[in-house]
Amino acid sequence: MHAFETHDVINQPPPFGDVNLIAANRPLLDALTASGVAMEGERLLDFGAAWGSAERLDIGRLANENPPKLHTHDSRGYRIDAVEFHPAYHLLMRASMEDGLHASTWDEPRTGHAHVARAARLHTAAGVESGHVCPITMTHASVAALAASPNRLAEWLPKIRSRAYDSRFIPFWEKQAVTLGMGMTEKQGGTDVRANTTRAEPKAGDEYELTGHKWFMSAPMCDAFLVLAQAPGGLTCFLAPRFRPDGSLNALRLQRLKDKLGNRSNASSEVEFQEAFGWRIGEEGRGVRTIIDMVQLTRLDCAVASAGLVRMGLALAAHHVRHRSVFQKRLVDQPAMRMVLADLALESEAMTALALRVADSFDLRQADGREAAFARLVTPAAKFGICKAAPRLLYEAMECLGGNGYVEESALPRLYREAPVNAIWEGSGNVIALDILRAENREPEVAASVLERLMKDAGDLPGASDAARDIVLALQSTDAEAKARFVAERLFVLAAAAALTRSAPPDIAEVYALTRLAVPSRMIGANDLGGAVNPLLERAFVAI
Repeated sequence: MHAFETHDVINQPPPFGDVNLIAANRPLLDALTASGVAMEGERLLDFGAAWGSAERLDIGRLANENPPKLHTHDSRGYRIDAVEFHPAYHLLMRASMEDGLHASTWDEPRTGHAHVARAARLHTAAGVESGHVCPITMTHASVAALAASPNRLAEWLPKIRSRAYDSRFIPFWEKQAVTLGMGMTEKQGGTDVRANTTRAEPKAGDEYELTGHKWFMSAPMCDAFLVLAQAPGGLTCFLAPRFRPDGSLNALRLQRLKDKLGNRSNASSEVEFQEAFGWRIGEEGRGVRTIIDMVQLTRLDCAVASAGLVRMGLALAAHHVRHRSVFQKRLVDQPAMRMVLADLALESEAMTALALRVADSFDLRQADGREAAFARLVTPAAKFGICKAAPRLLYEAMECLGGNGYVEESALPRLYREAPVNAIWEGSGNVIALDILRAENREPEVAASVLERLMKDAGDLPGASDAARDIVLALQSTDAEAKARFVAERLFVLAAAAALTRSAPPDIAEVYALTRLAVPSRMIGANDLGGAVNPLLERAFVAI
């Protein structure tokens, strides 16, 4: 072999792995402490070690390098409409479900910080592999919609709560554990679900036959799907199982799998319903009302997961710059690189603080009307700001590695491709911004209370009062709809700054407000972070 050696490999970082992704994440730890989460009771450090292991990171790679395959027929010509996944995908699903990412907030008795503890887990797992998070999120959120039909909820909830993972393609009643998916959008409507044309014909009781199509139906090997269809009384929500009550395969005909930019480990399908069996969930004509709480939960997960993607990008960049030298000096000691990493760390810290603050409001909303208002208004704002920023920030993390970050052997291309999906799913930018606008106009007293709460939390941070004023003036303007994104962006940054006051050192909250609230943010690395550079880097580099 020596005959083939032309040089020594030097000045390359060691492989990234065997890192406790929660113990190394000081902003996450501080946000958990601010919410009163007991680390030992939740076993979060065990979770961080498992998901940061070299083996788990490699499983995430394998799941994306071996995407799912659609099999419409078996070898004998029978229609089966089945999707085959690589074993790595099943390992990830099993690990997430064993840790309760799909159902922990629905456990009885419920813990006081269930949403926050789950958010910390989801934040961590998403940075390792986000594709499998899709069915995890949908299963978790589906319970909110099933609540509109208590009989169906009683039938499905015990199997949703199970910590087992059963990937067998058999009727749900023969399984200990189930997963649920969603199929809402159609070719002609997309976000405008009221334009859906899928028909629902009543049969007996809450049983219907569905005929039509869905343009996006994610995770088609789930045991059932929440779908929207036009019943005689209007747009209605239904639960369509993969198998009919008589044990025969339901008529959900998978047309093809989407060839997506990212999210490669997860199957997203186009499907046609040919008099498919479905149970009505909620009342006829109340389909949007039935799914609205479910949508809030999925939007929270989008924000949490995107914050997790950015955190993983920062961790990979930090690992690289600590082990790489350029011009006889480590990258981490180069002033320009320190500014880039500190700016990235500031964005990541704000995202993490806000994501967990919103999760906290979900835990508190039943007992506190102010927290319920906070959850209603700030959840879409967090989803808007965090998810839209993620691709830009992950590109900056990739640039810290240069060519090493651009090639597929690095995890960064996968993170970068993954980043746009959460900004699109459950409402792209304009949809979210207009939702915020409508909520503020429909419930002005709620909007006023939330702004008052944010101002109180932000205290005298630079630019906080100006941001609140800007939001109010934009809402009162004659062209408020045209300013919807401006309102959403200002609300997001104000909420992030307020969240930092709960969990970050004062100088970090101060510099975030100075460079994001008081003036528009500059390009990453061009913001004046003053004396906060060292604290930001110290918090970002813990144990990495």
